[in-house]
Amino acid sequence: MTDPRLSADTTIDSGVPQSARIWNYWLGGTNNFAADRAAGDEVLARIPDIALGARADRAFLQRVVRFLIAEADVRQFLDIGAGLPTENNTHEVAQSLDPACRVVYVDNDPLVLEQAQALLVSTPEGASDYVQADLREPAAILTAAARTLDFSRPVGLMLLGVVNHLMDDGQAQNAVAQLVSAMPAGSYLVLTHSTAEIHGDAMLEVMHETTQRGGTPIRARNPGEIAVFFKTTDLLEPGVVSCSRWRPEDEETDPPTEVYLFGGVGRIQLH
Repeated sequence: MTDPRLSADTTIDSGVPQSARIWNYWLGGTNNFAADRAAGDEVLARIPDIALGARADRAFLQRVVRFLIAEADVRQFLDIGAGLPTENNTHEVAQSLDPACRVVYVDNDPLVLEQAQALLVSTPEGASDYVQADLREPAAILTAAARTLDFSRPVGLMLLGVVNHLMDDGQAQNAVAQLVSAMPAGSYLVLTHSTAEIHGDAMLEVMHETTQRGGTPIRARNPGEIAVFFKTTDLLEPGVVSCSRWRPEDEETDPPTEVYLFGGVGRIQLH
C-alpha cells in the first residue's frame, strides 16, 4: 500500500512558479525561486495590494485558532494546503495557548514538506506531523492524519487559500464534503478562497495568465459559491466575508480594509 505521504509528486521544479512559494515571497519569506519571485512581481505590478491579502489570511488563521481553542474547546487541527513555514504557523498559535495541541500539515509541494520537517517543531506535550498529499485525495489525507489526530474528538479543518486551486466545482465540493463528513461533531470547517470581489477583471486576468503560464491553476469564486462549501455546517456570524473582516479584534476602529480572500467558519454537526 502506498504511503499517503508520498502520494503527490515528489519532484521540485524550480523553473515553474508554485503557489506556496509565491505566497511565501509575498509574506517576506526566503523559501522561493526566481520563477516564483518573477510570477509574484508580475501580479504585484497589476494588483499592488495582493500581498495584503496574504497577510490578512495569516491574521485570520491566528484569530480563528484562538477562537477554536478558547471558545470551542478544539485542540486538534488538520491544515491542508498549509504552504511554506512563515511566522505564526497553526501549531505555533495553537500550542502557545495549549501546549498539548496536535496539528497535521498537508501540502502537495515537496519543498513544503522538506521545510516543514526541518522548521516546524512541536512542543513536547503536543504533536505535529507533515503529509505530502493533494486535496483531491481526501481519503489518503485522512488515513495519514489519523496517525496523529484522534477523529473521535473535535478537529479544526483548515482549508485556507487551497480550494481555489481546484478548478472544477464538482471536484472541489466533493473533496471538501468528504473531509467534512469524516470530522466528528463539534469540529469546525475553516475556509478561505480567492475572489474577484475587490479587484474585478484584473484579478480574473491575473489568475488566467498564471494558469496559462504553467503555474498552479487558480480560479475565483464569489461569496455565494464559497458558501456552498459550508452547506452541511452551521455557518458562524458574520458568514462568508472578506477574511480581514471576520471578527476583527479591534472593533473600535474603522472596519479593516477588504481583501480578495473571502471565507468563513462553520461548526460541523452530527452527520
